[in-house]
Amino acid sequence: MITVLLVDDQVLVRKGFGMIVNAQGDMCVAGEAGDGEQAVRLCAELRPDVVLMDVHMPGLDGIAATEQITAALPGVRVLALSMYDMDEYVVDMLRAGASGFLPKDISPEDLVESVRVVHGGESAVAPRLLTRLIGAFVRAGRPRGFAGHGAAGAVGALSEREREVLLLIGRGLSNSEIATALLLAPSTVKNHVTNVFAKIGARDRAQAVITAYESGLITPGE
Repeated sequence: MITVLLVDDQVLVRKGFGMIVNAQGDMCVAGEAGDGEQAVRLCAELRPDVVLMDVHMPGLDGIAATEQITAALPGVRVLALSMYDMDEYVVDMLRAGASGFLPKDISPEDLVESVRVVHGGESAVAPRLLTRLIGAFVRAGRPRGFAGHGAAGAVGALSEREREVLLLIGRGLSNSEIATALLLAPSTVKNHVTNVFAKIGARDRAQAVITAYESGLITPGE
């Protein structure tokens, strides 16, 4: 059972997330906090597996609280949620030790899946945010004239459908959005994504997006 601490200064938001979490067979709400200071205290007492952390709160905000929690309790994974998805907030939360960053308008299905992902030791960043951040990284860090031969070779091993899936991953679409765009069943898209990751040697979605950029399949700003 994955225990989850809900941190948000709005009671209705906490209750809404709590209903989603408690409806799952493999997770439950361990407690609730209305600000960062209370979150730090409850983490020390309850040792939750995952903290759903709001970024903007009065007093100690989510960034400072995350920094304290991850420094004192490295086994606790923090998943940030915010109404604001500006790049600086995402970067600040990840630097503070958060394992992921999601917008509050995320679907219930994607929310609980992200909880499972960070509990498993991986990162979960909303596709649209991940694509923007990696695009900025590639623009800033790729040398002029870089050809991306290794990435291009990996993408060359994909089938036409798999290339379409990787292209849409690179554009920031989630699996459900890819299913809608390609008129495929969600389970079919999931299988394609698994095959794409295996063929290009990507551990997660972040590495797949990087490969899409560096192979030239998608260009920054597209």
